[in-house]
Amino acid sequence: MKKIMFCGGGSAGHVIPNIAVMEVLNGIYDLCYLGTDGIEKRICAENKVKYYECSAVKLVRGKILCNLALPFKLFRSIKEAGKIIDEVKPDLVFCKGGYACVPPALAAKKRNIPVITHESDVSAGLANKFIAKRCEKVLTTFPSTAKKFDRGICTGTPMRGCIFGRNRSEAHAHFGLDMRPTLVVLGGGSGSKKINAHIRNIAPKVCKDFNILHICGKGNIKDTNIYGYKQVEFTNDMGLVYACADGAVSRCGSNTAHELIALKIPTLFIPLENRRSRGDQLKNAEYFQSQGLCRILSEKELTDLKLLEGIYRLFNDKKLKKTLDQCQVKCGNERIVKEITASLR
Repeated sequence: MKKIMFCGGGSAGHVIPNIAVMEVLNGIYDLCYLGTDGIEKRICAENKVKYYECSAVKLVRGKILCNLALPFKLFRSIKEAGKIIDEVKPDLVFCKGGYACVPPALAAKKRNIPVITHESDVSAGLANKFIAKRCEKVLTTFPSTAKKFDRGICTGTPMRGCIFGRNRSEAHAHFGLDMRPTLVVLGGGSGSKKINAHIRNIAPKVCKDFNILHICGKGNIKDTNIYGYKQVEFTNDMGLVYACADGAVSRCGSNTAHELIALKIPTLFIPLENRRSRGDQLKNAEYFQSQGLCRILSEKELTDLKLLEGIYRLFNDKKLKKTLDQCQVKCGNERIVKEITASLR
């Protein structure tokens, strides 16, 4: 049985899509994951994935002094990854972006092991830009992104099968919600303090008409007795969350955005806009808005009043719901697996 090593990390957005592809390939190939002592390690443990650990270095944006030792640390990380690759002997390395994929990709290329990477965003991440020339294929979610790479192929984004076809009544019962329309609030893998604060400020008003299911991030739950307002730190079963959703307020990481749109959930995106971001979420949101598939509220303009108005406009936007019903955004698993299989022949 041929072996595939998956890598990528730094955020759940780099890990969950890998898990989605692994679920399809499980039993067909021998699968494992190489990552850091970060979120990818926890998610792989929860999904019973064979895991190998090495170090990786992260570029700190806007801080030159913090990056002076980066080349030396990268060299050490590549050596560590190389030792694990020599032990495992994978037939292919599949990367999903993030700084954790750089050492395995470079070590694999040095050993003439084919490398495939996947880029989720309209604007390619630094790690994928760095390793792209060393990859046999650069798979992308967006058509325009594929054109930026010599070996770019648009496949769509990976999605876990468990998000589709879930029972709404069971999902509402699981979270203790009544059967009124429900707004799901998603602030990214670790939550958003800004979105969390504004949602809680307006929750008493919103919950007069709707439930709120708030995925607020680890350690961010606050005591409250508002009827219809439910908080969850994190869940590995997003299918239950989506099954409750009649509308959503969300950051605009590519994977979550594609899942919301594929599931026809009207969404008000509040893209991350700060110096820690390269602007990828804003470009993702603008792409979807240009297709008539979402609404956007700028983080710079975010206030309690504008968020409250935006939520009610979202629920009353018949044109958006009609466009979503007709949209062709689909799960990219089948095409991604096809490209992986072709590279293993």
